[in-house]
This record gives sequence, structure tokens and C-alpha cells, in this order.
Amino acid sequence: MAEQILESIELLKGSNVHGLVDERMRQFRELGRKSVDEIFGELCFCIMTANFNAQRSIDIQDSVGPGFCTMEESELATKLREFGHRFPEARARYMSEARKHVPSLKETLAEPRSEAELRKWLAENVRGLGYKEASHFMRNIGFTDVAIIDFHIIDLLVRHAIIERPKTLTPKKYLEIESALRVIAKNAELNLAELDLYLWYMETGKILK
Repeated sequence: MAEQILESIELLKGSNVHGLVDERMRQFRELGRKSVDEIFGELCFCIMTANFNAQRSIDIQDSVGPGFCTMEESELATKLREFGHRFPEARARYMSEARKHVPSLKETLAEPRSEAELRKWLAENVRGLGYKEASHFMRNIGFTDVAIIDFHIIDLLVRHAIIERPKTLTPKKYLEIESALRVIAKNAELNLAELDLYLWYMETGKILK
């Protein structure tokens, strides 16, 4: 039940996890103000995380650094393969193709539209980004009103009988689950970005990004 999740969140709020969440949120806001190359690097990180381990994606990001904007597609694929990425060629291709958005990326992110509309645009225009990856990218650069729905979150919500496990995560189903998360966030007095960090900690014992 949602009440059990809310109780767990309240306990975490009274622990050192609260400070870790606040610090991570500060880092996200700070990243959103950095150079377009660094923001693009975060976009590439989120492309990499699809069906792959978050920590190992962080390791790749740390290793590649500014190379997301400059490395040949074949070089990127080799780097991903070195770190054991499951789909090195496909992800390298998506990142290489995404470079066409770099010149206008900051302006696109700053356009006056809702976060839901921005996410829809990203999912429809950046190959390799679905709703989850687009939400992940937006959260990591300071947006707060979109949910990152991956198998960890789905498992938690199913276990607490808040949703039934979806057969496929279509955009419609994604928005339905996001609505359920928004209710939990409101009751916990959190935004969706903060809620995700608490729920991820509940499932993994980690505060990543």
C-alpha cells in the first residue's frame, strides 16, 4: 500500500539520506547551468543507461568525458565495448546522431513549454530516448516534474499493490504510472525528482543519478 511507502520515506527523511537527496538535487540544478557540451554528455549518459547498469554507465561517462562531442562513432562503440555495454554499436550510433541537436540544445531546453511537452519532444526527436530516458535526462539537469519509471520503480509499485505490472510500457501506460507516483509525491511533500531518489534508495540502497 502507498501508506507503507510514505512511512518508509518519512523514516528516510529523518536520516542521512535526506542530506544525500538534497545534495544530489543541488548537483542536478548546477549541471543544468553548465556548458552545452556537459549537458550533452548527460544526454549521452541517459542514452547509455537504457537496458544497462547505471553505475557502469557513470564509469563510461567519466572515462569518455568531452569525447561525447568529438569521438568518432567507432571510437565510442569501442569504449562502450571495453566497459561491457550490452549494445555498444547501437548506443554509439544514437549518441553520434544526437550531436545534431547540440547547437540548439540549450535553447530547446529553455523554450517556454511544460516539462511534459519537452519530454515528448525529446522522445520523438532524439533517437535512443524513450519517455524514461528523456525523463532521466531532464531530471539530471534540474527539471523536477517528470518521473523516471524503470523496473526498480515498477517492482516497488507492484509489490505495494499500487499498480499491476504492465506488459509493455507504452507512453500511455507511462503517464498512468506517473500519475500514481505524482499522488505519492504530493502526499510525501516531495517533487517527482526527489521522490525518485528516495524510491531508488529504498530499492537499491544507493543515491546515484
